[in-house]
Amino acid sequence: MAPMQTGGIHLTTCAALATVTALAAVPAAPALAVGPGAATPAAAPVTRAAGPSAGVSQPGVRPATGTARSKAPAVPARAAFVYEPATGTVHLSKQATRRMPVASLTKVMTAYVVLREARLDDTVTVTAADVKHAARNGATHASLRAGERLTVRDLLYGVMLSSGADASHALARVYGPGNARFVAKMNAAARSLALADTGYANADGLPKPKPGYSTAADQAKLADVALRDPAFRVIAATRRHVVAKTKVHRAHVWTNSNKLLGKTPGALGVKTGYTDAAGYCLSFAADRDGRRIIGVILGDSKSERRFQTATRLLDWASGQAPGPAAL
Repeated sequence: MAPMQTGGIHLTTCAALATVTALAAVPAAPALAVGPGAATPAAAPVTRAAGPSAGVSQPGVRPATGTARSKAPAVPARAAFVYEPATGTVHLSKQATRRMPVASLTKVMTAYVVLREARLDDTVTVTAADVKHAARNGATHASLRAGERLTVRDLLYGVMLSSGADASHALARVYGPGNARFVAKMNAAARSLALADTGYANADGLPKPKPGYSTAADQAKLADVALRDPAFRVIAATRRHVVAKTKVHRAHVWTNSNKLLGKTPGALGVKTGYTDAAGYCLSFAADRDGRRIIGVILGDSKSERRFQTATRLLDWASGQAPGPAAL
């Protein structure tokens, strides 16, 4: 693996946090329409910290109230972002607006677009091109075979749990139609959600022909919006999905690669990712005492460490004083 560029590190904790007083609380998981023509919700606004020094004030902004905050856990990864979308409270920001590849975190947007283009019970026929795409690129796959016919619902499990490039290719091929048109829809969705530092090049995050880019902050905002969709929320939080054999497809068993599920209290998923260029990535979320905390880690050099760091960040953030709108 090529050496990772660390760059200058800027870490912001909520000792310097400010929240917008007029910010309306966003429900933790409002139900959204699923299927063609569903409205695209706006990402919750993120209130930036007032600055690197505590006590800095800005017009219309006041620091979060509560008891003194404990020191944030160390984050060895290149970038990280942890916040509460209901209040805009940013708990931690490390190089959170730096553009970098995000590997299979790309598939969060893939699932988001599919849920707005398709019906969950639609049937997709897997082609040889879908299977070859994953094999040719040495990508993770859902063990699909040409000729199998699976529902969109099952293919989304293959995308989100086993990170199958064959499944994401099949969905992009049908609901673009074709990769180029599907990627255009991904980028249009990114713009509509005000993800200004995000640009997608494919539906799976593979480095070929180019990997695309995003930031820890943008991916956290995307996770917030995606988790408001009931279907996405169920899929992302599923530890194991079994597809029984039928006349039109083989049996499949897909296990979620997110090791927070079943171990970290309140964990909701969201997505893992890895490429040589992106390093080990993780989009994660948890509901703790009525508060939803969402985080993203990008560019860790060790696979297991991203889960350990995420667990520590969730435990730490949930123990801090909430922003005014959550009191």
